Amino acid sequence: MKYLLACSLLLSAAFAADRPNILWLTSEDNNVNWVGCYGNPHAETPHIDKLASQGFQYMHCYANAPVCAPSRSTWITGVHATSMGTHPMRSRYPIPHDRIKYYPDHLKKAGYYVGNVTKTDYNIGGRDDKSAWDTNRVNWQDLKTREPFFMVINSTKSHESKAFGDVNHTTHSPDQVRLAKYHPDIPVMRKNYAHYHDQVKKMDADIGQALADLEVSGMAGNTIVIHNSDHGGVLARSKRFLFNSGTHCPLIIRIPEKFSHLRPGKPGTKIKDLVSFIDMPKTWLDICGISPPGYMQGKIFLGPNAEKRDYHVSFRARMDERCDNVRAVRDGRFLFIRNYMPYAPWGQHLNYLWKMEATRAWEAHHKAGKTDAVTGRFFGTKPMIELYDTAADPDNVNNLVNNPEYKKEIARLGKMLDAWQVATYDAAFLPESELVKRSEDNGKTIYDVLRDPKLYNLKAYQQASALALAESPSNRATFYRNLGDPDSGIRYWAIVGLYNIQEQAKLDLAVIKRCLNDDSHHVRVMAAWILYRAGDKAPAQACWNDLLRNSSYASLKIFNIIDWIGEGSAPYTEAMKACTFSHGGYVARMQEYMGTKPIAGKKPRKKKK
Repeated sequence: MKYLLACSLLLSAAFAADRPNILWLTSEDNNVNWVGCYGNPHAETPHIDKLASQGFQYMHCYANAPVCAPSRSTWITGVHATSMGTHPMRSRYPIPHDRIKYYPDHLKKAGYYVGNVTKTDYNIGGRDDKSAWDTNRVNWQDLKTREPFFMVINSTKSHESKAFGDVNHTTHSPDQVRLAKYHPDIPVMRKNYAHYHDQVKKMDADIGQALADLEVSGMAGNTIVIHNSDHGGVLARSKRFLFNSGTHCPLIIRIPEKFSHLRPGKPGTKIKDLVSFIDMPKTWLDICGISPPGYMQGKIFLGPNAEKRDYHVSFRARMDERCDNVRAVRDGRFLFIRNYMPYAPWGQHLNYLWKMEATRAWEAHHKAGKTDAVTGRFFGTKPMIELYDTAADPDNVNNLVNNPEYKKEIARLGKMLDAWQVATYDAAFLPESELVKRSEDNGKTIYDVLRDPKLYNLKAYQQASALALAESPSNRATFYRNLGDPDSGIRYWAIVGLYNIQEQAKLDLAVIKRCLNDDSHHVRVMAAWILYRAGDKAPAQACWNDLLRNSSYASLKIFNIIDWIGEGSAPYTEAMKACTFSHGGYVARMQEYMGTKPIAGKKPRKKKK
């Protein structure tokens, strides 16, 4: 028995010696511009900067989502949130957990002790976020007895909420900030920058403390340290948006000598390889000696099995109470953005974001007519397509889409995005609640709906959406024909296409009026908007009011449209108050914002078939 126990201990020690510990130090809501080693001379991040000098600083690391929950949904599974239906913010739609395990499940199966302190927020239904982890506390002495370990420690000090509140008493000087080109140089903006610099410095101290604790534990020589933010941010037009400011994240990895075979160069090197967040779980498994499962959609970017990445894709879907649908693809230089809902303004009011002093000051500055073409652009509607030279224009303010010199780049990146959407079963082509309804009606997860061409004809939708976004009156006859298609997805893109050409081509309003009775509520909503823009407001308002009174599954979109129109909510007040469709509680946020709180005694309904 003693012999067997001794052998077991020796095997355990050998196992631990061959595999690295991983200490993943995450932070929230900050892009590279808030970190000193990435070039901002005013940033105060000495601990992160020191880590970069000891390890490898990745210069081109990007989040797939510019907001926390969908970003972490991608992290925990190694599958794009858009490929599972977990892309809308705070949605928690279920996935097939019998087929998609979380990366810590694979680590545990291979003998790793796994912990997360204390950020989960995976935006996935059907499983408790904490279930994948052995612990949600860090005890260094305990970890020493449990090597190899994989420990996530998350700092909340740089979260967006930390940029709220009083901005008048900062340690950091408002004179020592580097404003983005899209932000007006006004006192409140500078003060909010300084306020957030204070918070990032506190986050950096958290990173420093974790690194110091690791040294004291004596395990630094066995432990790979990773630091990055969970997406970009945090002042308005960064978090939640697909520009550099919302997706370009710091990533620093320190690899001890013991595991030098995993190093991409000499310590202190700045690595120019393109890294996508989708790559991280697959890479972590590989460097821990675990074969990543086939369903993971990323690439290994570290170690002897590293794969080259040519492009990165990111997405924007519904952000809290605000509807949107955007995809972006980038290579080492260019950023290409496709706006599926260009009529949705960038700077539409979001209850949470408007808690920030800088956001309110910027809006007031704009309403006073004091912004220019660059600083005022945020409050306008979007073009169909955007292209930015990120090397020459890191703030992404100069859209090159109309410059003939870049025609080939636009075509190349557009095709690249199209191919990615097909390969990953992108959920871009149906409105969120339409897709949820289809999922519920068929008793399948969105993940499985997306992979069933009878329920989600992706290639047909892709072609239909391309016609709609082309804004060409020559497609009018095709749109009319497609309004009769049995698939609501095709009809939806047909009515969107007609909406997009309305200012260029005369439309048959009798045909549009017939769409007010379409089985798809989203088709009805867009048809009503066409009529409204044509001056035929009565049937449009009647349609929206009827859908709201009956708590349509498209209610949130209707609230958004009425607000985008900007002519007030008076004709819809009673219907808005009567609406009980919840949409995760976000209809209530729009009711509050628009001064139409629901009728007392009525309870919100989560589902409306």
